[in-house]
Amino acid sequence: MKFYCEDKETVLQEVQSSREGLSSQEAAARLEKNGRNKLAEPEKVSMLQRFLGALNDPMIYLLLGAAAISTATTVYQNIAFNAHESYADLFIILFVVLINTVMSMVQESKAEQAIEALMQMTAATSRVLRDGKTVVVKSEELVVGDVVILEAGDAVPADCRIIDSYSMKVEEAALTGESVPVTKSMELLMLEKADKDIPLGDRVNMIYSGSTVVFGRGSAVVVATGMDTEMGKIADALTQAQQEETPLNKKLSELSVMLTKLVIVICIVDFAVGIVRNVFMAETSGNVFSTVLDTFIIAVALAVAAIPEGLPAVTTIIMSIGVTAMSKRQALIRRLTAVETLGCTQIICSDKTGTLTQNRMTVVDTLTDDPLLLAKAMALCNDAKRCRGMHEADGEPTEAALVNHAHDLRLYKDELDEKYPRIGEAPFDSGRKMMSTIHNEDGRIVQYTKGATEILLERCVGYWNNGKVEPMTEEYREKVLVGCKEFADRALRVLGASFRVYDALPENTEPENLERELVFIGFTGMIDPCRPEVYDAIRECRGAGIRPIMITGDHIDTAVAIARDLGIITDASQAIEGAMLEDMSDEELDRVIENYSVYARVQPEHKTRIVRAWQTKGKVVAMTGDGVNDAPSIKAADIGIGMGITGTAVTKSVCDMVLADDNFATIVNAVEEGRKIYDNITKVVQFQLITNLGEIVAVFTASLMGFNILSAAHLLWINMVTDSAPGLALGMEEAEEGVMLRKPRSADESLFGGSGAIVILLQGLFIGALVFFSYLLGDRIETGSWSIVQSADGMTMAFLTCNFAEMFQAFCNRSLTRSLFSLKKQNLWLWGSLGLTVMLTVGVIGIPFLCELFGFTAVSLGEFCIALGLAATLIPASEIWKAVHRRINAKKAN
Repeated sequence: MKFYCEDKETVLQEVQSSREGLSSQEAAARLEKNGRNKLAEPEKVSMLQRFLGALNDPMIYLLLGAAAISTATTVYQNIAFNAHESYADLFIILFVVLINTVMSMVQESKAEQAIEALMQMTAATSRVLRDGKTVVVKSEELVVGDVVILEAGDAVPADCRIIDSYSMKVEEAALTGESVPVTKSMELLMLEKADKDIPLGDRVNMIYSGSTVVFGRGSAVVVATGMDTEMGKIADALTQAQQEETPLNKKLSELSVMLTKLVIVICIVDFAVGIVRNVFMAETSGNVFSTVLDTFIIAVALAVAAIPEGLPAVTTIIMSIGVTAMSKRQALIRRLTAVETLGCTQIICSDKTGTLTQNRMTVVDTLTDDPLLLAKAMALCNDAKRCRGMHEADGEPTEAALVNHAHDLRLYKDELDEKYPRIGEAPFDSGRKMMSTIHNEDGRIVQYTKGATEILLERCVGYWNNGKVEPMTEEYREKVLVGCKEFADRALRVLGASFRVYDALPENTEPENLERELVFIGFTGMIDPCRPEVYDAIRECRGAGIRPIMITGDHIDTAVAIARDLGIITDASQAIEGAMLEDMSDEELDRVIENYSVYARVQPEHKTRIVRAWQTKGKVVAMTGDGVNDAPSIKAADIGIGMGITGTAVTKSVCDMVLADDNFATIVNAVEEGRKIYDNITKVVQFQLITNLGEIVAVFTASLMGFNILSAAHLLWINMVTDSAPGLALGMEEAEEGVMLRKPRSADESLFGGSGAIVILLQGLFIGALVFFSYLLGDRIETGSWSIVQSADGMTMAFLTCNFAEMFQAFCNRSLTRSLFSLKKQNLWLWGSLGLTVMLTVGVIGIPFLCELFGFTAVSLGEFCIALGLAATLIPASEIWKAVHRRINAKKAN
């Protein structure tokens, strides 16, 4: 049943209750049957499940397989041949796997936190009618049919149909996004069309769990509890929403699968060639099983060479560094991978209330002949409070705005109340839409009345002009109504004020006696104003190729006015209401989604549909907001952004980033930081793939010729130490020029860029050739000939050259297109990593224990310089390629 479309008596019959509520016995039976008025708790994931989930990666499987094979061959060699081979490969591989797995495990279960936060928003206790008496019960013990008693300050404990309302106003911003409290009534609502529903924000005879009574009092019958409430639907949407994989995660996953397949193919080919050469084509007989194991060892080395073991750790640390940098700019990152997602954001769907606006009703314009008298009247005919020391008025938002306006004119509420005490009143009533108060002004009895201007004018017989009362005329009345229309067109909320003077306090203070023969003073226009910094932020978004979208539960006129003011839209035709979305299928929405930049009067499920529709277009979507109604769409977005000050606990628990200062402009700063971080991660990925390809080329070529150029332990050292330190240093690069003047990258854009794959291939082959040639030089120095044999000196030279080459490659990758020598700033972290790498490399070869453990031999200064010189040739080779690349791009541009 749509309870808001039925009269009170019909609703009471439907829920089998009455105005006196339920009996205690009936309430207990319903509680036993239907369960408690609480949200369902999600199943928690154990640490073991998270650990096993973190291990679920093709590259991890490959590494563990390599470790198992390496261990088996080492055990066999030690037992069968009484050898003393070390288990270094096993321990190093397991250490790498453990580090990557632990880093992957550090994830928070945001769905659980979101549900807990929703639970905290519901009222702890409620006043209900049981057995015809008012009693206080735990809110979780409420059942359908309970009659709840509410007054100002009470949290609404469940979804209810109003039975009685005495000027009751309810704050629903967290659910609907509407900044102004809604005046509630008992009236029956009618559907315009049978197949259309009434938006949640327009259901004035309903109150919902999670909202708060801010004015008046009333009673209501519970029609939904627990997961059946609107809050429960949001909780269910949160549990159903899947966390979207970030663009970088997708690319790294694709890279992982690609490398795994490549490694398997290379290892199979290498193993097959080795078996054919060593077993079937060998000129001398030997231990076949030993030969097979030796071939296995080379295959393991190839597997290790192909996998960038340090890449997950390095990208994680780079993003962690980005998190620290963003926190200094008021952007707090909750999900690590959100750092890079920001860099490719193409759409920002923003809630209006509290995000683009201040969530603070403010008087922005007036129409009156006497601004001070108007402000005085509005402040006295007002129940909000503000003392001289208070920063803001305390009370219903509209009334607080009027008191704040008077305060700005040096008319202080506490002093006015003391100087002109209230001696009578006719409280606000939603039926007559007015409120009157009577004051003693130095012996004069003055009544001030405020309310809807068009109704107020009907009660006025004069107007205040040039310090005196003039008779009301049709011309003046028309002038006021035209002014009201102009204010309304600007989406301002209009309230008028009037006064009446008595010789003595009237005996009859009923509204119909007081609110007549009034003198019109003027009217005020109020709105929840835009944040000043948002104007520049919107312009910067557009300059960066990012499209801002406003999504709000507020009325379309207000939304259009705000959006036009901010520059989000230029015409009202670019705005649409939630009711129209309701009539659209997902396919229809996909077709027209690009026509609209403002969505008004929307419900939570609409916001999620809008986010999904943009994602269907291949866009990377960010969603900002602060209310509970934003939580499902924030979770569905590629990156969810919550507000740190005004944001609800629910929103903060599901978002990826929190704006500590609630400043929309902070998003722009975060986008810039995200673009820089993605650029740096791209540099690191290309750097590691280039160096790993070089290792593969060298190892695979050597294996085809019958010897092992580098072992698995050597390659793990290079990948984890030589690659990781420079990789981290590359992550500290400053943002390149014009980073916020280019369009956002596509979510489908390859990590390799336009010609990245060619760069990786050419430079990887070059490094592989350098390492192989270095081995031959070492072998020549050791044996005195160019015969290709297994050589400790050759292996040592290859290790040195590979280390140095990868260090120089890191310098080349400081910019993927610009010359290394054109960069204005030095990366001191990279120079530091160079020193560290040289020191560690020399240590491995120079310390006898480590030299023996790795199977190296001492090298002379001359050999050391040869390895360094060979590696240094990478820089001119890279500069030549970049120059060619720039020329090709210039020709394409022309």
